[in-house]
Amino acid sequence: REEKNSKLFMFVLHGLNDSKTNKHIYFSFGLVVYIVTMFVNFTLIITIILSKTLHEPMYLFICNLYVNGICGASAFYPKILADLFSDSHVISYTGCLIQMYIIYCYIFCELTCLTAMAYDRYVAICKPLEYHNIMTHQKVVNLLIFIWFFSILETSVGTALTSQLRLCGNDIDQLYCFNWDVVKLSCTDVTVNNVYGYIVIFAHVFQAVLIIISYIRIVRASMKSKTERVKFMQTCIPHLITLMNFTISLLLDLMCARYGKGQELQALRNILGIEFLVVPPLLNPIIYGLKMTQIRRQLVKMYNHRLKAVQQN
Repeated sequence: REEKNSKLFMFVLHGLNDSKTNKHIYFSFGLVVYIVTMFVNFTLIITIILSKTLHEPMYLFICNLYVNGICGASAFYPKILADLFSDSHVISYTGCLIQMYIIYCYIFCELTCLTAMAYDRYVAICKPLEYHNIMTHQKVVNLLIFIWFFSILETSVGTALTSQLRLCGNDIDQLYCFNWDVVKLSCTDVTVNNVYGYIVIFAHVFQAVLIIISYIRIVRASMKSKTERVKFMQTCIPHLITLMNFTISLLLDLMCARYGKGQELQALRNILGIEFLVVPPLLNPIIYGLKMTQIRRQLVKMYNHRLKAVQQN
């Protein structure tokens, strides 16, 4: 038996077993994607913070997605880039828990933020005259606090339960530390972890149901006028694309983690993991930022202002 309390306890990550050739190409590509992801997210966060015209509920929620995207990308890229330069893909027990914590916090925050955004779009399109009375600045702040508090609480409970387990193995068939992959290594009963996992899944499925109900009402309302249809196409379609991509890939990965066996689904799990950890932080700035007229306008305005300042100096 292996003691998980040992300071020398290390997990072995097997996600890169099929990528032993062309490591330098994967590393270079991953590094470029990580730098671009960080740059575009930071740029759009600064744009929204500095532009008072963008201090509207929708843009503040979008800004929150960018912040969360940076957290998710930073939990994934540094470790995998380091592994691409190493022959032994190991991670310490503490390092595994930290990575797991940040990744799960990112997942829960993304889903809860998308739910808040669906509510915001519902009010904007279905109750336009009451929008500013309902979506006050204080309400938006409260929603943002709730998004992070709820996500951190969910993650803290799950990580605390996992940290109590006695482990009898150290092999993880993933690119990174995932909670259920660690739980499966336990020598002791995992009923509490399993039940908590289903409670969390149910909570977020309920969020998805709320989003679907919101969009059914939004579609009905947007069909009444051309203006509402345009608003729906500009702000709701990107939201639906993000939600579907993130939710489907996450659910499939969870099913593979819980019910898949051995390395049979290794390639699929790698693709699904990349799908919800790599794609949203890179895609969100494009579909929510560069494609949205207001944000793009402010970004160009800031760039021109900065360019004039440099030329005058």
